[in-house]
Amino acid sequence: MENELNLKANGFFNLLIALVLLFAPLGLIFYRETWAVPVIIFISFIGIFWLTGLFIIQPNQTSVLVFFGSYKGTVKTNGFFWLNPFFGKKKVSLRVRNLESDVIKVNDQQGNPILISAIVVWKVIDTYKAVFNIEASEEVDPKTGMKKTKSEESYQKFIKIQTESALRKIAHTYPYDNIEEEKDGKEIVCLRSGIDEINRSLAGEIGERLSLVGIEVIEARISNLSYAPEIAGAMLRRQQATAIVAARQKIVEGAVGMVKLALDQLDEQNIIELDIEKKASMVSNLLVVLCADESARPVINAGSIY
Repeated sequence: MENELNLKANGFFNLLIALVLLFAPLGLIFYRETWAVPVIIFISFIGIFWLTGLFIIQPNQTSVLVFFGSYKGTVKTNGFFWLNPFFGKKKVSLRVRNLESDVIKVNDQQGNPILISAIVVWKVIDTYKAVFNIEASEEVDPKTGMKKTKSEESYQKFIKIQTESALRKIAHTYPYDNIEEEKDGKEIVCLRSGIDEINRSLAGEIGERLSLVGIEVIEARISNLSYAPEIAGAMLRRQQATAIVAARQKIVEGAVGMVKLALDQLDEQNIIELDIEKKASMVSNLLVVLCADESARPVINAGSIY
């Protein structure tokens, strides 16, 4: 587990010691004794070695200390410090960062192929897990031939893979759209309309995976959501048909209310007496006029209505 250390070795004082060790041998160059040369070289090497123990910790940055393979603690205090040069120091940032996953094709709960991606806001909260619980990628420096560890790329790659895995699970759990508004008396949550619940579920799924490496998920939200191109046209027609049916339903409800109001006012004001057949004919004509796509074109009857 993470162990926080408070270093007391002042970096400026040790910098002075290193400079003294590095430049003090210059006074021995006036001695032409044979013993002076190895002493000069030795003291200069000590000064250079002393300098390697100096390090700086910036705000929201830490340094994980390892001594010959043994974890000794994490320094989180900001400042300029000195530590035994034999200690290995690995910098870990505690700053908030974000990552946007690639757009992936998955199937929703109903088996429809969709395109989805997410943005994840995260930060490291446990430096021990972040350094030792994840395999860091390495590559050979073409200039020096030495292997370099790239922890930042390891975080990005790990978070990206786990985010895509969580997206696939969320997509399989929910439908893209709610064809049926309710099921068994409960409102159906879908990817398109249930944004808040979907984002909370996504953040929980990703956070559960990233907690293994000491990373906290601050926020996760879907950034891209659409049908796959092969079914986008068909789904668009379905949505249009659904919208047309809903609009027609509202039109019919309004038309029925208007017809009822017209018949009630005719009866109350005794404008004209209509039998059942005439009422049925009037209702039919009014519904046709009110529910039609085009405006009515009246025909004036100058003769008798009988």
